Amino acid sequence: MSDAALKPEHPSILGARQLQVETLELVTFWRTLLKHKLTIVGLAISIGVLAAVMAYMMTPIYRATALLKLEDNASKVLSIEQVYSSLAQTSEQVQTQSYILRSRTIAARVVRKLHLDTNPEFDPRLHQTWRDKLKVALGLAKPPGQGGRFDAAVGMVMSHVAVAPVRLSDLIEVSYESADPRMAALIANTYAEQYIHNDMDNKFRMTQQANQWLNDHLTGLKAKLEASEQRLQNYRNKENIIEVNGNAVSGSGSQLEGLVTNLVTARMSLAQADSAYRQIQEAQRNGTSVDSLPMVMRDPVVSELEQVVAQKQQKVTELSKRYGPKFITMIQAKAELQQAKDNLRHQVAIVVASIEHTYNAARSNVQALSGAVAEVKGSIRQANEKQFTLADLQRDVETNQQVYDLFLKRFKETSAADDLTKPIASVVDAAVTPQVPVRPNKTQIVTVALCLGLLFGIAVALLFERLDTTVRSTEEVGLRLGQPILTTLPLLKDHDHIGRRYLADPRSQFAEAIRTARTGVLLSAIDQPHKVLVITSSLPGEGKTTFAANLALAHAQTKRVLLIDADMRKPRLSRELGLDDDLVGLSALASGEAEVKDCVRSLPDSALQVITAGAVPPNPLELMLSQRFQETVAALARDYDLVIIDSPPVHLVSDAIILSTLATGVIFVMKANSTPYQVAQRCLRALQNAKATLFGVVLNQLDFKKAESHYGDYSGYGAYGKDAAGYYSTKESS
Repeated sequence: MSDAALKPEHPSILGARQLQVETLELVTFWRTLLKHKLTIVGLAISIGVLAAVMAYMMTPIYRATALLKLEDNASKVLSIEQVYSSLAQTSEQVQTQSYILRSRTIAARVVRKLHLDTNPEFDPRLHQTWRDKLKVALGLAKPPGQGGRFDAAVGMVMSHVAVAPVRLSDLIEVSYESADPRMAALIANTYAEQYIHNDMDNKFRMTQQANQWLNDHLTGLKAKLEASEQRLQNYRNKENIIEVNGNAVSGSGSQLEGLVTNLVTARMSLAQADSAYRQIQEAQRNGTSVDSLPMVMRDPVVSELEQVVAQKQQKVTELSKRYGPKFITMIQAKAELQQAKDNLRHQVAIVVASIEHTYNAARSNVQALSGAVAEVKGSIRQANEKQFTLADLQRDVETNQQVYDLFLKRFKETSAADDLTKPIASVVDAAVTPQVPVRPNKTQIVTVALCLGLLFGIAVALLFERLDTTVRSTEEVGLRLGQPILTTLPLLKDHDHIGRRYLADPRSQFAEAIRTARTGVLLSAIDQPHKVLVITSSLPGEGKTTFAANLALAHAQTKRVLLIDADMRKPRLSRELGLDDDLVGLSALASGEAEVKDCVRSLPDSALQVITAGAVPPNPLELMLSQRFQETVAALARDYDLVIIDSPPVHLVSDAIILSTLATGVIFVMKANSTPYQVAQRCLRALQNAKATLFGVVLNQLDFKKAESHYGDYSGYGAYGKDAAGYYSTKESS
């Protein structure tokens, strides 16, 4: 292999080839559309007309839309947001309100408000389509209205309402579709109204529930607070605890303070009384007079009596100087003196007794106060131990008081929450009665239907083209069969004496195609002066007999030609050529019942000689396999320049395969747009397996105009238009 053969192709060449392939595919697609243009246009128009009829039969549907604006509920009633959430204008909350608008609760309020359950328009049993009835019959759906007319009306309202948030805003569109435009506007407005009322009802209900809950808890909390306060007070009373300036103290503390003060005073008094008492006791033990004691002398009565005694003594002294002891005046003065002394002694005794009594009282008082102080100190020590219990009770009261105050505050806040009545939304634009239906959009439906019909027609055309396995052009002969094209015969409208068409109209397109085939035969096996040519096809009716007869007539103009009808099962050659079938033919010749001269007949107006099939034998295949038949064919080949044998179809019987082993070459006739190429492939493969020499394929009954427009096949002379007018008559192709 040379270096040039191994050299890879240049990228530009590969790109050009790829572009050429893509161009050919587009051309093929376009030709396919042109071929099936009537089908495509017909389907498009049919679907468009059907869609137009259905669109004009459909009930017009009207849509009314109400526009809602969510209000800003940013103001919060103290801390009651735990009871329900306020609306902050966020996209998530707008979506939440949109879902609430779509809820069954709002739909039920609308139905109840407008009494739609009594409206026949909302009775689903009156609006069943044949699909609904079929689903119910098959058990795929429940019968309409099974859950009650109210539920059915709610379901219909929910199915016809649409809620759409306006992007990047706090606006929501509420739309309703109905066959009645006034009903559509009424339901859309009622939907917006009931949404607002439902929110206000929910707020009121939630407020009432919050009040009830707070009230229930307040009752318990109040009882708990009162119980704790009672426990604290009982403890205070029990322990004799009082509060001074908010500080809790007990009676023992104040008592101790007083006792200590009194004890100090008593001890001071005792000290004073003890000194006086000791002096008196000392004077009494010593036998001295107590009159001279300071505490006695400080007594005012004693001092006064001592003065009286002194005066009386002085008087007695003075009288004693004048009177004698027995003088009455002296006696009276002494008596008065004695009386004054007695009074003094009595008063001194009283003072001494008073001092002793004071001392004893002071000592008893000190002893009593000391015992009381000791007792109070013990009680104070016990009070200190109980102070912890008091603190616990006070903390319990304080805690209960705080909780109670908090709930009481919430209760009052909730009860006085005036801003809770603020509506959640307001209607920006109320729905108005629509004048133009939103559907059906007849123009759009018809346009879409036409487009879909066009696409469907194109798909059907491509499908038909894909499913068409016939050979439709000369190019497909080489692509699908892998055989050279010998000639292409045009489609003839007039089938009278078609077997003699070559002689009847020698300047026709058909005759020219026969001459083309004759030239191909002459150039095939050019070194063999005598040729045996078998004409066959895949199936009956493909025109092999007609082609064989006309090819024989064309060769007979210059050669000695014998045409044999070897189809001894369904012979047609005699009818094609207008000959009488006198039962003397190939069957008699092959069986030895007749000689060649008895079977050969000449065709009028031509040098062509013909051997018809003759009588139909019971065993045609056995006759062809006989030695006599083979010798007969060999003898005829020596006597004639060309022997053309019209054989049976290959796909049905094997006669043509037997004949191909005796022939110089085989011509395979195929009807355009008729025979599946798979069948032709199997037949050609069978001939090749028999070692037959194929001269080529004849494509018969090809419509040159369609082949040219649909497949770009320019094999017919019609492709050259007026330039070919001087070469043949175009009567057949007109």
